[in-house]
Amino acid sequence: MTLSPPSAGGSIEGLRWLQWKPPGEWTGIRTVDMHTEGEPLRVIVSGFPMPRGDDVLARRRDAMERFDGLRRMLMWEPRGHKDMYGCLVMPPVTGGADFSVLFMHNDGFSTMCGHAIIAVSCLAALGGTACQFGADGEGDTGLPAPASIDHHARMAIDTPAGLVKARASARGDGAGKATFVNVPSFVAALDEKVDVPGLGTVKFDVAFGGAFYAFVDAGELGLSLTPDAASELVRAGRAVKAAVRAGGEPRHPDSGDLSFLYGVVFTGPAHDGAHHSRHVCVFADGEVDRSPTGTAVSGRLAILDARAQLQQGAPIIVESISGGRFTGRVTGRTSVGRRPAIIPEIGGRAFVTGRHEFTADPADPWREGFLVR
Repeated sequence: MTLSPPSAGGSIEGLRWLQWKPPGEWTGIRTVDMHTEGEPLRVIVSGFPMPRGDDVLARRRDAMERFDGLRRMLMWEPRGHKDMYGCLVMPPVTGGADFSVLFMHNDGFSTMCGHAIIAVSCLAALGGTACQFGADGEGDTGLPAPASIDHHARMAIDTPAGLVKARASARGDGAGKATFVNVPSFVAALDEKVDVPGLGTVKFDVAFGGAFYAFVDAGELGLSLTPDAASELVRAGRAVKAAVRAGGEPRHPDSGDLSFLYGVVFTGPAHDGAHHSRHVCVFADGEVDRSPTGTAVSGRLAILDARAQLQQGAPIIVESISGGRFTGRVTGRTSVGRRPAIIPEIGGRAFVTGRHEFTADPADPWREGFLVR
């Protein structure tokens, strides 16, 4: 391939490689990339095959079986990294929903994700409507050009864990904020203890906020909730998760697909005295959430409520390892099976970082990605 020199004005638009297009037989997937309080989200808007199933959990099972290579392609190197996160936007599965989403990460497909709901809700607000789908089920989400226009939207979103309702506002320059009412969240265990190699006896709680987490006081283990302690937090998170799982997976009253421990949340004092606390969530295969983790904040609200440490309706602000912030509050009460549960509301900010068209050459030996840790 011969490259022509830049134009006289210094622009690289004269480079002929910018006119290159991938051959038709190559895999091509379009995304809008975002972050929510620092945590990345790759929103897949076209090119990904439609998983089969009458509900999102069924689509999750189908994607795990048939499309895991595409997940690795988009989440792993060289297109992603070990802490990448993504979601596939799909048609709705329930009558009251506007669209559905399937979440993915470095180790598979998850059941619920608060930071992804916040980001995709802001993207829907930017587009003016949720998503438009053709007969083949593929969606395409556009971004408006004028930065001076404010966009507002309310939407209902089908997730693997259930229906969530969000409201979002966004500017044409790609910045937005959203609040969503999450699935019912509940406590599964309080004040449990487990022996963890290298850490000793670790005290933990377990709660569900769309996924199950073990909550551990970082101070009791001498851990700092700061970026320079990330490697130590990952090691501790992996060890605690393995030890808790060895004692048995938590059980969801309504679904076996939701009955697994997704991650470990280390809690500690907030760095800002006006905030409630700080979270660092280590989930999936040692992935570190840069946001406070919306599902984990939901579970934490259930724990604080069970301990009578919350006033219903009063918001708390939880920080993340990056300094990002989610607001959470209890909006109501319900039950899941025989367990008392709360209805949490979570809010945060999201920003667009780019639009991409990813391709995979069939001859590329690393077309499905790899990870170097």
